[in-house]
Amino acid sequence: MRCVVTAGPTFEPLDEVRRLTNFSTGRLGTELACHLSALGHGVTLLRGEMAVWPAGAAVEAGVQVASFRSAADLRTLLLREAGGEVGAVFHAAAVSDFAFGRVWRRGAGESLIAVQAGKLSTRDGVLLVELLPTTKIILELRGWFPRAWLVGWKYEVDGGRDAAIERGRSQLRECRTDVCVVNGPAYGPGYGVLPADGSCTHAEDRVRLLAALTPGVGGPYRQ
Repeated sequence: MRCVVTAGPTFEPLDEVRRLTNFSTGRLGTELACHLSALGHGVTLLRGEMAVWPAGAAVEAGVQVASFRSAADLRTLLLREAGGEVGAVFHAAAVSDFAFGRVWRRGAGESLIAVQAGKLSTRDGVLLVELLPTTKIILELRGWFPRAWLVGWKYEVDGGRDAAIERGRSQLRECRTDVCVVNGPAYGPGYGVLPADGSCTHAEDRVRLLAALTPGVGGPYRQ
């Protein structure tokens, strides 16, 4: 089976030297790509350029690796894969929810003066920066891969486990994915694996999670 795995963080530039990113290391997606390759699947790993987890093991395992920077870059790479016979997509990348828009400095009174520079300067004092929502890639996956087994992730910080699981169920409905993996401080240790019926199976570590996410090779969610 041809599998596509996304991993690691995106980043969005503020100016030519600064960027907005997140704490994703790319470890889980990279290990998942290695796991799938070891099971005999053909794997393409789309990895964030800022991922700090080494990709060497994936390359040695025969995984095809391509890197991306921004959410737009990742979207372009996924669209290139959409024309092929992809059987499964694991969207584990931590895609930034926001990109930078306009930048202003305060003028006289309540006025705002637009600032444009290759490198924003502290000489302008306090700056106000617009955050623009990025396109939700996961909402587009079903259209690009209509017959593929789709797995998404839902990383939640606020609230408790029940609320995190309910947000995962919302993702399943809205994005028409087959599985949602819920994790983060709101969920607590381990991972919640939600198939399309909304039930939740707890995977206490990455080893059990990888086994649960293996399509058609003994995991609980078969294609």
